[in-house]
Amino acid sequence: MIPRDGDNPTGGATTREGESDMRCPFCRHADSRVVDSREADEGQAIRRRRSCSSCGKRFTTVEEPVLAVLKRSGVTEPFSRDKVVRGVARACQGRPVDTDALAQLAHRVEETIRAAGTAEVPSQEVGMAILGPLRELDEVAYLRFASVYRNFSSVADFEAEIADLRSSREGPGSPDGTQDGTPDGTVGGRRDTAGARAGEAARDAAGARAGD
Repeated sequence: MIPRDGDNPTGGATTREGESDMRCPFCRHADSRVVDSREADEGQAIRRRRSCSSCGKRFTTVEEPVLAVLKRSGVTEPFSRDKVVRGVARACQGRPVDTDALAQLAHRVEETIRAAGTAEVPSQEVGMAILGPLRELDEVAYLRFASVYRNFSSVADFEAEIADLRSSREGPGSPDGTQDGTPDGTVGGRRDTAGARAGEAARDAAGARAGD
């Protein structure tokens, strides 16, 4: 478990598993007692209210399970939402995606990984967990990102993925491939050309790498 600072603005009340002390962030005394414990983040963490045995002041810590990412090099590192955001942001360059949407995506990715119930996940699985939410967020960014994590090797790979995106968007009762009464090849009155999307994604695929 890794306790982290809760609502204490001074910082310093953190420790790692195996360390014996939980120092008061006010007086640095090593002894404190827990006066209240509650679940947080839908049971993914425990929030503890502590009282310092020396100065009597109270502070909050949050303990959560360690989630480690195993990189291709064999090195492990703690899972980081910020790293997910940075990687996806590169794929979203030039797209109408704001920072709040990226933060929400990173939160969903973490929830998906933690739901698997394992303490260590390969970095490739983190990338794959990004694909679903990113596909819903922005299709061009999704294509850029997928080209890396699914190892696209040709324009045909992009075209196949675009065809899958189109088929998943088609509403019921559209046997001719139209949607909402618009001509084939358009969505909501806007031109949706597979070749253009594939070309844009292919040009930017090299800059979409995240993680390793």
